[in-house]
Amino acid sequence: MIDPYGSSVLQPRFVSHRQVRLELIKEASKLPKLMMNASAAANVVMLGAGYFNPLEGFMGLAEALRCAEKMQAQDDLFWPIPIINVCKDVTAIQKSRRIALLDPNNALNQVLAIMDVDDIEPVSREQLSLMANEIFSTADLEHPGVSTFTNLGSYLISGKVEVLNFSYYPTDFPATFQTANQIRDRIAELGWQKVVAFQTRNPMHRAHEELCRMAMERLDADGVIVHMLLGKLKQGDIPADVRDSCIRLIAEKYFPRNKMLVSGYGFDMLYAGPREAILHAIVRQNMGATHLIVGRDHAGVGNYYTAFQAQEIFTNKYVKEALDINIFCADHTAYSKKLGSVVMMNEVKDHDKSDFLLISGTEVREMLINGRKPPPEFCRSEVVSMLMEHYQS
Repeated sequence: MIDPYGSSVLQPRFVSHRQVRLELIKEASKLPKLMMNASAAANVVMLGAGYFNPLEGFMGLAEALRCAEKMQAQDDLFWPIPIINVCKDVTAIQKSRRIALLDPNNALNQVLAIMDVDDIEPVSREQLSLMANEIFSTADLEHPGVSTFTNLGSYLISGKVEVLNFSYYPTDFPATFQTANQIRDRIAELGWQKVVAFQTRNPMHRAHEELCRMAMERLDADGVIVHMLLGKLKQGDIPADVRDSCIRLIAEKYFPRNKMLVSGYGFDMLYAGPREAILHAIVRQNMGATHLIVGRDHAGVGNYYTAFQAQEIFTNKYVKEALDINIFCADHTAYSKKLGSVVMMNEVKDHDKSDFLLISGTEVREMLINGRKPPPEFCRSEVVSMLMEHYQS
C-alpha cells in the first residue's frame, strides 16, 4: 500500500488508548480552556484522524507565513495551506502552557483536544490578508474562503495537540465518517492495490458517476472511494446528510459490490482552488489512495480560478517531487446527445456546445425548488427524488 505523506507510518494525533484518553479528559476539566472557531476545530479533527499526517499540531506565525508564501512548513516539509488556530480573545489562557480546546460545534462545548502551547502571538489583519492572498490567489472579501480566513481573530496559538474525540461527525454520520487508518484497513481487507479517490461536496450526478468509471477503467484500478466532505459549506450547497444518502444509493445500485466505497471526512470547504487541490491529494495519500481525480474547477468558487488551474499546479516540479499519489486529470464530463452517453467533452469529435446536455448548478437548484425534475440524462431519477424532497421541504 502507498505510504502516508511525509512518513512511513501514519501518525494520527487521536489518543487511541482508552485509559490514557480518559485520564486526559479528566485532566482537561482542570485546565484553562479556549473556545475554538469552526475552522480550528475542523483542523483538530483532521489532525486526529491522520489526514494531516505528519503534522502534530498548529503552526506558529512565522511557519504559517512561510507556508502561505512558499508552501513550506517546519523542517522544509512541503505543505500547501497553513494549519492554524486563531482566536479573538486569549484572556483565559494567557501564560498557560497546557490548555483544553473546546468544540464550538457541540451544544455542550466538550473538550476536543488538549494542546501544549508553544506560543501565543498577535496576528494582524494585514498578516491574515497577506496569507489569504497567497492561499486563495485573491484578497477579495467576496470570496467565501478569504472572508472566513481574514476574520478568524487577532491571536495565533501554536503547539502540539492530543485529540480526544471527533466532534459531531461519528454521531451524525456513523456509517460514513472514517479516519485515514480506518480507510487504510478497509483497503487492505479488500486487497486493493490501485485505489482511485473522488473528492466531492455535491451529490453525484451522471457525469460524476461516469467519471469514476472512466478513472477505474483507464487506470485498471481495483476500486474507487467517494470521499465526501462532511463539514461546513457555503450557503446554497447541499447538506451532508442529503449528499450521503444520494451517493450511497449510486454506489449500491449502479456499481458492482465492493468496487465503490463511500466514506467521509470532517473538514470545512475552503474554496482555495489549486492550493486546496494539493491538500486534497495529501489527505487521499494519507488514507491510502494511489490516485486522485482532479476535474474542472476543482475546489473552486465563482470565477476566481481558471477551469484547469487546479490540475496545472500538479505539473509543478516541487509538487510532483513531494507527493507519491498520482493525479487523474479529467475534463468537463457531460451527456452527448449524439452518442447517447456521458463523455469527456475534449475527447469527442464533431461536437459543438449544442450537442451536449449542459445544466448549471444554479439551473438545477431552480428546477428542484420549483418542483421540476432535471432530465434523467443528467441525474438518476432516485437521486432527483431525494433532492426534490430536500428542496421542497
